[in-house]
Amino acid sequence: MPSPWGKRWGPDRGSVTAELAMALPAVVLVLGCCLAAVQVTGQQVRLTDAAADAARSLSRGDEAGRAAGLVAQAVSGASLGTENRGEFVCAHLSAPSAFGPFALFGLTLEASSCALAGGL
Repeated sequence: MPSPWGKRWGPDRGSVTAELAMALPAVVLVLGCCLAAVQVTGQQVRLTDAAADAARSLSRGDEAGRAAGLVAQAVSGASLGTENRGEFVCAHLSAPSAFGPFALFGLTLEASSCALAGGL
């Protein structure tokens, strides 16, 4: 008795394997890009937190070297710039992306934060 779904092995034999072989690299690429974006976002958050820590440190009257040490602990390769804006002390940080594909394209992350000078 023949199968109600047609021939058991017809001309479509292996088509699922071929379709998977074509689609899998694209799925892996999209997944990799999503994970890379999460990594870069995490680095941006660390950079923003380091800028806030550096601004608070500078506002308490600490030396720029101490603020740079705080930045170096949080984000490797970040450069610190400081600025006085009236009664505020601002810290500006920039760092190259630490994640492969974004680093190859030269993505630079930046963050700034200001704190009231003389604050605790």
